Amino acid sequence: MNNNQLLRALIAFIIFFGVALHAPAAATGKPNIIYINADDLGVMDVGFMGRKEYKTPHLDKLAAEGMVFTEAYAPAANCAPSRACVISGQYAARHGVYTVDDSARGPSRERKLIPIKNTRHLAEENLTMAEALKAAGYRTIHLGKWHLGDDPTTQGFDINIGGYASGSPIGGYFSPFPKGPMAAFNDTYPKNTHRCDIFADQAIKFLRANTDHPFFMHMAYYSVHTGIQPVPGLVEKYKGVAGINADYASMVEKMDESIGKIVDELDQLGMKENTLILFCSDNGGVRGISRQDPYRSGKGSYFEGGIREPMLVRWPGKVAAGSTCDVPVIGIDFYPTFLEAAGAKVPDGKTLDGVSLMPLLSGSGAIDHRALFWHFPIYLQSYSKDNDNAHDTHFRTRPGSAMRFGKWKLHEYFEDGRLELYDLSTDVSERHNLAAEKPDKTSELHAMLKQWREDLGCPVPTKLNPAYRGK
Repeated sequence: MNNNQLLRALIAFIIFFGVALHAPAAATGKPNIIYINADDLGVMDVGFMGRKEYKTPHLDKLAAEGMVFTEAYAPAANCAPSRACVISGQYAARHGVYTVDDSARGPSRERKLIPIKNTRHLAEENLTMAEALKAAGYRTIHLGKWHLGDDPTTQGFDINIGGYASGSPIGGYFSPFPKGPMAAFNDTYPKNTHRCDIFADQAIKFLRANTDHPFFMHMAYYSVHTGIQPVPGLVEKYKGVAGINADYASMVEKMDESIGKIVDELDQLGMKENTLILFCSDNGGVRGISRQDPYRSGKGSYFEGGIREPMLVRWPGKVAAGSTCDVPVIGIDFYPTFLEAAGAKVPDGKTLDGVSLMPLLSGSGAIDHRALFWHFPIYLQSYSKDNDNAHDTHFRTRPGSAMRFGKWKLHEYFEDGRLELYDLSTDVSERHNLAAEKPDKTSELHAMLKQWREDLGCPVPTKLNPAYRGK
Protein backbone atom coordinates (compact mmCIF):
# COMPACT_ATOMS: atom_id res chain seq x y z
CA MET A 1 0.00 0.00 0.00
CA ASN A 2 1.49 3.36 -1.08
CA ASN A 3 1.32 6.56 0.95
CA ASN A 4 -1.79 7.88 -0.88
CA GLN A 5 -3.66 4.64 -0.33
CA LEU A 6 -2.62 4.65 3.31
CA LEU A 7 -3.83 8.22 3.69
CA ARG A 8 -7.20 7.43 2.06
CA ALA A 9 -7.59 4.37 4.31
CA LEU A 10 -6.80 6.48 7.35
CA ILE A 11 -9.33 9.13 6.33
CA ALA A 12 -11.98 6.45 5.73
CA PHE A 13 -11.22 4.97 9.15
CA ILE A 14 -11.60 8.36 10.83
CA ILE A 15 -14.84 9.10 8.99
CA PHE A 16 -16.26 5.67 9.81
CA PHE A 17 -15.58 5.93 13.50
CA GLY A 18 -16.60 9.58 13.59
CA VAL A 19 -19.97 8.61 12.16
CA ALA A 20 -20.22 5.66 14.54
CA LEU A 21 -19.51 7.82 17.56
CA HIS A 22 -22.13 10.36 16.49
CA ALA A 23 -24.67 7.99 15.00
CA PRO A 24 -28.26 9.13 15.26
CA ALA A 25 -30.55 7.32 17.66
CA ALA A 26 -32.25 5.52 14.77
CA ALA A 27 -28.92 4.00 13.67
CA THR A 28 -28.15 2.77 17.19
CA GLY A 29 -31.55 1.12 17.44
CA LYS A 30 -32.38 3.13 20.52
CA PRO A 31 -35.43 5.40 20.42
CA ASN A 32 -35.55 8.72 22.15
CA ILE A 33 -37.96 8.77 25.12
CA ILE A 34 -39.91 11.78 26.32
CA TYR A 35 -41.96 11.32 29.49
CA ILE A 36 -44.26 14.31 30.06
CA ASN A 37 -45.77 14.44 33.54
CA ALA A 38 -48.41 17.03 34.42
CA ASP A 39 -49.01 18.02 38.03
CA ASP A 40 -52.51 17.68 39.58
CA LEU A 41 -54.15 17.44 36.17
CA GLY A 42 -57.42 15.54 36.38
CA VAL A 43 -58.46 12.78 34.00
CA MET A 44 -61.26 15.01 32.70
CA ASP A 45 -59.13 18.12 32.20
CA VAL A 46 -57.96 17.52 28.62
CA GLY A 47 -59.77 17.45 25.32
CA PHE A 48 -58.68 13.96 24.26
CA MET A 49 -60.42 12.46 27.30
CA GLY A 50 -63.68 14.08 26.22
CA ARG A 51 -63.70 17.37 28.15
CA LYS A 52 -63.90 19.78 25.22
CA GLU A 53 -64.26 22.89 27.39
CA TYR A 54 -60.51 22.64 27.98
CA LYS A 55 -58.46 23.65 24.96
CA THR A 56 -55.58 21.21 24.54
CA PRO A 57 -55.04 21.04 20.76
CA HIS A 58 -51.43 19.83 20.95
CA LEU A 59 -52.21 16.99 23.33
CA ASP A 60 -55.27 16.14 21.25
CA LYS A 61 -53.05 15.92 18.17
CA LEU A 62 -50.61 13.63 19.96
CA ALA A 63 -53.53 11.47 21.02
CA ALA A 64 -54.79 11.29 17.41
CA GLU A 65 -51.31 10.23 16.28
CA GLY A 66 -50.96 7.56 18.96
CA MET A 67 -52.76 5.50 21.58
CA VAL A 68 -55.06 6.76 24.35
CA PHE A 69 -55.32 4.70 27.52
CA THR A 70 -58.83 4.98 28.90
CA GLU A 71 -58.12 3.05 32.13
CA ALA A 72 -54.84 4.59 33.29
CA TYR A 73 -54.00 5.02 36.97
CA ALA A 74 -51.52 6.91 39.11
CA PRO A 75 -49.76 4.71 41.68
CA ALA A 76 -50.68 7.17 44.45
CA ALA A 77 -53.22 9.93 44.97
CA ASN A 78 -50.83 12.81 45.61
CA CYS A 79 -47.59 14.20 44.30
CA ALA A 80 -44.44 12.83 45.95
CA PRO A 81 -45.55 9.19 46.40
CA SER A 82 -46.84 8.96 42.84
CA ARG A 83 -43.59 10.33 41.44
CA ALA A 84 -41.49 8.09 43.67
CA CYS A 85 -43.41 5.05 42.44
CA VAL A 86 -43.07 5.96 38.76
CA ILE A 87 -39.40 6.94 38.87
CA SER A 88 -38.46 3.86 40.93
CA GLY A 89 -40.88 1.48 39.20
CA GLN A 90 -42.02 0.26 42.61
CA TYR A 91 -45.09 0.31 44.82
CA ALA A 92 -44.86 2.69 47.77
CA ALA A 93 -44.31 -0.05 50.35
CA ARG A 94 -40.85 -0.70 48.87
CA HIS A 95 -39.58 2.88 49.22
CA GLY A 96 -41.76 4.26 52.01
CA VAL A 97 -42.87 7.48 50.31
CA TYR A 98 -46.58 7.47 51.14
CA THR A 99 -47.42 11.16 51.17
CA VAL A 100 -45.95 14.67 51.25
CA ASP A 101 -44.18 15.59 54.49
CA ASP A 102 -45.97 14.29 57.61
CA SER A 103 -48.27 11.26 57.49
CA ALA A 104 -50.35 12.50 60.45
CA ARG A 105 -52.25 15.25 58.66
CA GLY A 106 -55.60 16.63 59.69
CA PRO A 107 -57.09 17.07 63.18
CA SER A 108 -55.43 14.77 65.73
CA ARG A 109 -58.65 14.27 67.68
CA GLU A 110 -60.19 12.69 64.55
CA ARG A 111 -57.31 10.26 63.85
CA LYS A 112 -58.04 6.90 65.48
CA LEU A 113 -54.68 5.37 64.52
CA ILE A 114 -51.10 6.54 64.60
CA PRO A 115 -50.15 6.40 60.91
CA ILE A 116 -47.00 4.81 59.53
CA LYS A 117 -44.13 7.26 59.44
CA ASN A 118 -43.51 8.74 56.01
CA THR A 119 -40.24 8.77 54.07
CA ARG A 120 -40.05 12.15 52.37
CA HIS A 121 -37.58 11.51 49.56
CA LEU A 122 -36.61 8.63 47.31
CA ALA A 123 -33.42 7.02 48.61
CA GLU A 124 -30.46 7.62 46.32
CA GLU A 125 -29.57 3.92 46.33
CA ASN A 126 -32.95 3.17 44.72
CA LEU A 127 -32.00 3.04 41.05
CA THR A 128 -34.25 5.29 38.99
CA MET A 129 -35.42 4.89 35.41
CA ALA A 130 -33.05 7.71 34.50
CA GLU A 131 -30.09 5.82 35.93
CA ALA A 132 -31.08 2.65 34.08
CA LEU A 133 -31.42 4.50 30.78
CA LYS A 134 -28.21 6.44 31.33
CA ALA A 135 -26.39 3.14 31.84
CA ALA A 136 -27.85 2.04 28.50
CA GLY A 137 -26.22 4.98 26.72
CA TYR A 138 -28.91 7.66 27.01
CA ARG A 139 -28.35 11.33 27.70
CA THR A 140 -30.81 12.48 30.31
CA ILE A 141 -32.51 15.73 31.25
CA HIS A 142 -35.04 16.63 33.92
CA LEU A 143 -37.14 19.77 33.60
CA GLY A 144 -39.63 21.04 36.18
CA LYS A 145 -40.90 19.44 39.36
CA TRP A 146 -38.72 16.81 41.04
CA HIS A 147 -39.98 16.64 44.65
CA LEU A 148 -38.00 13.44 45.39
CA GLY A 149 -34.84 15.00 46.78
CA ASP A 150 -32.66 18.07 46.47
CA ASP A 151 -31.06 17.42 43.10
CA PRO A 152 -32.12 15.07 40.27
CA THR A 153 -28.56 15.01 38.93
CA THR A 154 -27.67 12.70 41.82
CA GLN A 155 -30.32 10.24 40.61
CA GLY A 156 -29.54 9.75 36.96
CA PHE A 157 -30.02 13.06 35.17
CA ASP A 158 -27.20 14.78 33.31
CA ILE A 159 -29.04 18.11 33.28
CA ASN A 160 -31.51 19.63 35.73
CA ILE A 161 -33.72 22.56 34.80
CA GLY A 162 -35.66 23.77 37.83
CA GLY A 163 -35.99 20.54 39.80
CA TYR A 164 -35.44 20.34 43.56
CA ALA A 165 -37.28 19.27 46.74
CA SER A 166 -40.17 21.71 46.50
CA GLY A 167 -43.53 20.29 45.50
CA SER A 168 -45.07 23.62 44.54
CA PRO A 169 -43.95 26.39 42.16
CA ILE A 170 -42.23 28.64 44.70
CA GLY A 171 -42.58 32.23 43.57
CA GLY A 172 -45.38 31.43 41.16
CA TYR A 173 -45.43 30.74 37.45
CA PHE A 174 -44.03 34.02 36.12
CA SER A 175 -40.44 35.30 36.28
CA PRO A 176 -38.55 36.65 38.10
CA PHE A 177 -38.40 33.81 40.63
CA PRO A 178 -37.35 34.75 44.18
CA LYS A 179 -35.45 31.54 45.01
CA GLY A 180 -34.81 27.99 43.98
CA PRO A 181 -33.09 26.75 40.80
CA MET A 182 -35.43 28.72 38.53
CA ALA A 183 -33.92 31.94 39.88
CA ALA A 184 -30.88 31.18 37.71
CA PHE A 185 -33.00 32.13 34.67
CA ASN A 186 -34.11 35.54 35.92
CA ASP A 187 -31.50 37.34 33.84
CA THR A 188 -31.96 35.06 30.82
CA TYR A 189 -35.67 35.67 30.16
CA PRO A 190 -37.76 38.85 30.26
CA LYS A 191 -39.90 39.67 33.27
CA ASN A 192 -43.24 37.79 33.37
CA THR A 193 -41.95 34.88 31.29
CA HIS A 194 -44.02 31.83 32.17
CA ARG A 195 -42.33 28.73 33.59
CA CYS A 196 -43.84 26.66 30.77
CA ASP A 197 -42.14 28.89 28.18
CA ILE A 198 -38.78 28.55 29.92
CA PHE A 199 -39.14 24.78 30.08
CA ALA A 200 -40.05 24.62 26.40
CA ASP A 201 -37.09 26.78 25.40
CA GLN A 202 -34.63 24.75 27.49
CA ALA A 203 -36.08 21.48 26.20
CA ILE A 204 -35.68 22.67 22.61
CA LYS A 205 -32.03 23.56 23.24
CA PHE A 206 -31.49 20.03 24.55
CA LEU A 207 -33.21 18.52 21.50
CA ARG A 208 -30.99 20.49 19.12
CA ALA A 209 -27.88 19.41 20.99
CA ASN A 210 -28.85 15.73 20.86
CA THR A 211 -30.06 15.06 17.34
CA ASP A 212 -27.34 12.42 17.01
CA HIS A 213 -27.64 10.67 20.34
CA PRO A 214 -30.49 8.82 22.13
CA PHE A 215 -31.94 10.78 25.02
CA PHE A 216 -34.43 10.52 27.86
CA MET A 217 -36.34 13.69 28.70
CA HIS A 218 -38.42 13.94 31.88
CA MET A 219 -40.61 16.99 31.26
CA ALA A 220 -42.32 17.34 34.65
CA TYR A 221 -44.47 20.46 34.59
CA TYR A 222 -45.49 22.20 37.80
CA SER A 223 -48.68 23.03 35.95
CA VAL A 224 -51.40 22.90 37.13
CA HIS A 225 -50.45 22.81 40.80
CA THR A 226 -51.75 25.60 43.03
CA GLY A 227 -51.44 28.54 43.39
CA ILE A 228 -53.66 29.16 40.46
CA GLN A 229 -52.49 32.06 38.28
CA PRO A 230 -54.36 33.17 35.16
CA VAL A 231 -52.42 33.35 31.91
CA PRO A 232 -52.99 36.68 30.12
CA GLY A 233 -54.14 36.18 26.55
CA LEU A 234 -55.65 32.78 27.34
CA VAL A 235 -57.85 33.27 30.37
CA GLU A 236 -60.26 35.58 28.60
CA LYS A 237 -61.74 32.86 26.38
CA TYR A 238 -62.82 30.79 29.39
CA LYS A 239 -64.62 33.49 31.35
CA GLY A 240 -68.29 32.73 31.55
CA VAL A 241 -67.90 29.10 30.41
CA ALA A 242 -70.16 27.03 32.65
CA GLY A 243 -68.45 24.56 34.96
CA ILE A 244 -64.96 25.86 34.24
CA ASN A 245 -62.51 27.75 36.45
CA ALA A 246 -61.20 30.21 33.86
CA ASP A 247 -57.86 30.78 35.59
CA TYR A 248 -57.23 27.05 35.86
CA ALA A 249 -58.28 26.42 32.27
CA SER A 250 -55.80 29.02 31.04
CA MET A 251 -53.02 27.20 32.93
CA VAL A 252 -53.98 23.90 31.30
CA GLU A 253 -53.84 25.51 27.86
CA LYS A 254 -50.50 27.16 28.61
CA MET A 255 -49.00 23.77 29.46
CA ASP A 256 -50.47 22.35 26.25
CA GLU A 257 -48.92 25.23 24.30
CA SER A 258 -45.51 24.45 25.82
CA ILE A 259 -45.85 20.77 24.91
CA GLY A 260 -46.71 21.81 21.38
CA LYS A 261 -43.51 23.83 21.07
CA ILE A 262 -41.38 20.89 22.18
CA VAL A 263 -43.11 18.35 19.94
CA ASP A 264 -43.09 20.67 16.92
CA GLU A 265 -39.34 21.16 17.27
CA LEU A 266 -38.79 17.43 17.71
CA ASP A 267 -40.73 16.73 14.53
CA GLN A 268 -38.96 19.46 12.55
CA LEU A 269 -35.60 18.01 13.60
CA GLY A 270 -36.59 14.72 11.98
CA MET A 271 -36.86 12.76 15.21
CA LYS A 272 -40.59 12.06 15.17
CA GLU A 273 -40.39 8.48 13.94
CA ASN A 274 -37.80 7.47 16.50
CA THR A 275 -39.21 9.07 19.62
CA LEU A 276 -41.60 7.52 22.13
CA ILE A 277 -43.67 10.22 23.86
CA LEU A 278 -45.71 9.31 26.93
CA PHE A 279 -47.98 11.89 28.54
CA CYS A 280 -49.67 11.39 31.89
CA SER A 281 -50.47 13.17 35.17
CA ASP A 282 -49.22 12.40 38.67
CA ASN A 283 -52.60 12.15 40.41
CA GLY A 284 -56.19 13.31 40.18
CA GLY A 285 -57.23 16.93 40.00
CA VAL A 286 -58.19 19.08 42.97
CA ARG A 287 -61.94 18.63 43.06
CA GLY A 288 -62.67 22.10 44.41
CA ILE A 289 -60.98 23.56 41.32
CA SER A 290 -62.01 21.07 38.66
CA ARG A 291 -64.63 18.37 39.24
CA GLN A 292 -63.85 15.00 37.71
CA ASP A 293 -67.44 13.77 37.34
CA PRO A 294 -68.46 11.01 36.88
CA TYR A 295 -65.41 9.94 38.89
CA ARG A 296 -65.72 10.47 42.62
CA SER A 297 -63.55 12.83 44.64
CA GLY A 298 -60.10 14.06 43.53
CA LYS A 299 -56.47 14.52 44.56
CA GLY A 300 -55.66 12.74 47.81
CA SER A 301 -58.50 10.24 47.53
CA TYR A 302 -58.35 6.62 46.41
CA PHE A 303 -61.72 6.89 44.77
CA GLU A 304 -61.39 7.01 40.98
CA GLY A 305 -61.22 10.81 40.81
CA GLY A 306 -58.01 10.78 42.83
CA ILE A 307 -56.10 8.17 40.83
CA ARG A 308 -57.56 7.98 37.28
CA GLU A 309 -55.28 9.73 34.81
CA PRO A 310 -55.23 11.04 31.25
CA MET A 311 -52.61 9.08 29.33
CA LEU A 312 -51.39 8.81 25.75
CA VAL A 313 -48.41 7.37 23.91
CA ARG A 314 -47.17 8.44 20.48
CA TRP A 315 -44.50 6.44 18.67
CA PRO A 316 -45.02 6.47 14.88
CA GLY A 317 -44.48 3.13 13.24
CA LYS A 318 -44.70 1.32 16.57
CA VAL A 319 -48.01 2.58 17.98
CA ALA A 320 -51.05 2.74 15.70
CA ALA A 321 -52.43 6.24 15.19
CA GLY A 322 -55.91 6.83 16.53
CA SER A 323 -55.85 3.71 18.70
CA THR A 324 -57.21 3.22 22.21
CA CYS A 325 -56.53 0.73 24.99
CA ASP A 326 -58.97 -0.11 27.78
CA VAL A 327 -56.60 -2.39 29.73
CA PRO A 328 -56.00 -1.01 33.25
CA VAL A 329 -52.42 0.24 33.51
CA ILE A 330 -50.51 2.10 36.21
CA GLY A 331 -47.52 4.44 36.48
CA ILE A 332 -45.15 1.76 37.77
CA ASP A 333 -45.44 0.21 34.29
CA PHE A 334 -43.51 3.07 32.70
CA TYR A 335 -40.05 2.00 33.94
CA PRO A 336 -40.15 -1.52 32.40
CA THR A 337 -41.82 -0.12 29.28
CA PHE A 338 -39.02 2.37 28.70
CA LEU A 339 -36.38 -0.28 29.33
CA GLU A 340 -37.89 -2.64 26.78
CA ALA A 341 -38.27 0.15 24.23
CA ALA A 342 -34.60 1.03 24.74
CA GLY A 343 -33.45 -2.59 24.57
CA ALA A 344 -32.03 -2.14 28.07
CA LYS A 345 -31.84 -4.62 30.91
CA VAL A 346 -33.29 -4.29 34.38
CA PRO A 347 -30.41 -3.20 36.65
CA ASP A 348 -28.91 -5.98 38.76
CA GLY A 349 -30.72 -6.29 42.07
CA LYS A 350 -33.55 -3.99 41.01
CA THR A 351 -37.13 -5.09 41.67
CA LEU A 352 -39.80 -3.72 39.34
CA ASP A 353 -43.45 -4.10 40.31
CA GLY A 354 -44.94 -3.06 36.98
CA VAL A 355 -44.93 -4.70 33.57
CA SER A 356 -43.86 -3.52 30.15
CA LEU A 357 -46.71 -2.12 28.10
CA MET A 358 -44.92 -2.80 24.81
CA PRO A 359 -47.28 -5.66 23.78
CA LEU A 360 -50.21 -3.25 24.13
CA LEU A 361 -48.41 -0.40 22.41
CA SER A 362 -47.28 -2.47 19.45
CA GLY A 363 -50.48 -4.49 19.18
CA SER A 364 -48.36 -7.64 19.29
CA GLY A 365 -50.08 -9.20 22.27
CA ALA A 366 -51.57 -8.74 25.70
CA ILE A 367 -50.27 -8.43 29.23
CA ASP A 368 -51.23 -10.85 31.98
CA HIS A 369 -54.56 -10.27 33.69
CA ARG A 370 -53.50 -8.76 36.97
CA ALA A 371 -54.63 -6.70 39.93
CA LEU A 372 -53.49 -3.14 40.59
CA PHE A 373 -52.84 -2.11 44.18
CA TRP A 374 -52.58 0.97 46.36
CA HIS A 375 -51.43 1.18 49.98
CA PHE A 376 -51.82 4.37 52.00
CA PRO A 377 -51.22 3.87 55.75
CA ILE A 378 -51.57 7.61 56.31
CA TYR A 379 -54.05 10.46 56.77
CA LEU A 380 -54.67 13.33 54.36
CA GLN A 381 -56.69 16.25 55.66
CA SER A 382 -59.68 17.55 53.74
CA TYR A 383 -59.37 20.39 51.25
CA SER A 384 -63.00 21.41 51.52
CA LYS A 385 -65.78 19.57 53.32
CA ASP A 386 -68.24 20.82 50.70
CA ASN A 387 -66.17 19.84 47.64
CA ASP A 388 -64.03 16.80 48.47
CA ASN A 389 -66.82 14.25 47.93
CA ALA A 390 -65.01 11.94 50.37
CA HIS A 391 -66.32 9.74 53.19
CA ASP A 392 -66.28 12.50 55.78
CA THR A 393 -65.52 16.17 56.20
CA HIS A 394 -62.20 15.69 58.02
CA PHE A 395 -60.10 13.68 55.57
CA ARG A 396 -59.74 12.94 51.88
CA THR A 397 -57.90 9.74 52.84
CA ARG A 398 -57.87 7.61 55.98
CA PRO A 399 -55.42 4.70 56.39
CA GLY A 400 -56.17 1.74 54.14
CA SER A 401 -55.47 -0.13 50.93
CA ALA A 402 -57.29 -0.51 47.63
CA MET A 403 -57.12 -2.73 44.59
CA ARG A 404 -58.62 -3.10 41.15
CA PHE A 405 -59.06 -6.49 39.49
CA GLY A 406 -60.99 -6.54 36.25
CA LYS A 407 -64.18 -4.56 36.74
CA TRP A 408 -63.97 -4.80 40.53
CA LYS A 409 -62.59 -2.19 42.94
CA LEU A 410 -62.09 -3.04 46.63
CA HIS A 411 -61.30 -0.59 49.42
CA GLU A 412 -60.21 -1.58 52.92
CA TYR A 413 -59.97 0.91 55.79
CA PHE A 414 -57.82 0.07 58.79
CA GLU A 415 -59.59 2.13 61.46
CA ASP A 416 -62.67 -0.09 61.48
CA GLY A 417 -61.89 -2.89 59.00
CA ARG A 418 -64.54 -1.60 56.63
CA LEU A 419 -64.63 -3.13 53.15
CA GLU A 420 -66.20 -1.48 50.11
CA LEU A 421 -66.71 -3.29 46.82
CA TYR A 422 -67.67 -1.50 43.60
CA ASP A 423 -68.43 -2.72 40.11
CA LEU A 424 -66.74 -0.07 37.97
CA SER A 425 -68.48 -1.29 34.83
CA THR A 426 -71.81 -0.02 36.19
CA ASP A 427 -70.78 2.28 39.06
CA VAL A 428 -67.69 4.25 38.16
CA SER A 429 -68.80 6.88 40.70
CA GLU A 430 -68.31 4.30 43.50
CA ARG A 431 -71.63 4.92 45.21
CA HIS A 432 -73.15 1.44 45.57
CA ASN A 433 -71.10 -0.65 48.00
CA LEU A 434 -71.64 -4.31 47.06
CA ALA A 435 -69.59 -5.86 49.89
CA ALA A 436 -72.65 -7.19 51.72
CA GLU A 437 -74.43 -8.24 48.53
CA LYS A 438 -71.45 -10.13 47.10
CA PRO A 439 -69.64 -11.69 50.06
CA ASP A 440 -67.83 -14.31 47.97
CA LYS A 441 -66.31 -11.76 45.61
CA THR A 442 -65.46 -9.50 48.54
CA SER A 443 -63.69 -12.35 50.35
CA GLU A 444 -61.82 -13.38 47.19
CA LEU A 445 -60.48 -9.90 46.55
CA HIS A 446 -59.75 -9.24 50.22
CA ALA A 447 -57.63 -12.39 50.33
CA MET A 448 -55.70 -11.18 47.27
CA LEU A 449 -55.17 -7.77 48.86
CA LYS A 450 -53.93 -9.22 52.15
CA GLN A 451 -51.59 -11.60 50.31
CA TRP A 452 -50.16 -8.71 48.30
CA ARG A 453 -49.55 -6.72 51.48
CA GLU A 454 -47.80 -9.72 53.01
CA ASP A 455 -45.66 -10.30 49.92
CA LEU A 456 -44.46 -6.69 49.86
CA GLY A 457 -44.24 -6.27 53.63
CA CYS A 458 -46.70 -3.37 53.65
CA PRO A 459 -46.81 -1.79 57.12
CA VAL A 460 -50.32 -1.54 58.57
CA PRO A 461 -50.97 0.94 61.40
CA THR A 462 -52.49 -0.65 64.52
CA LYS A 463 -51.42 1.59 67.40
CA LEU A 464 -54.24 3.74 68.76
CA ASN A 465 -53.86 7.51 68.91
CA PRO A 466 -54.34 8.67 72.55
CA ALA A 467 -55.54 12.06 71.32
CA TYR A 468 -58.46 10.51 69.41
CA ARG A 469 -61.85 11.81 70.53
CA GLY A 470 -64.12 10.13 68.02
CA LYS A 471 -66.53 7.27 68.52
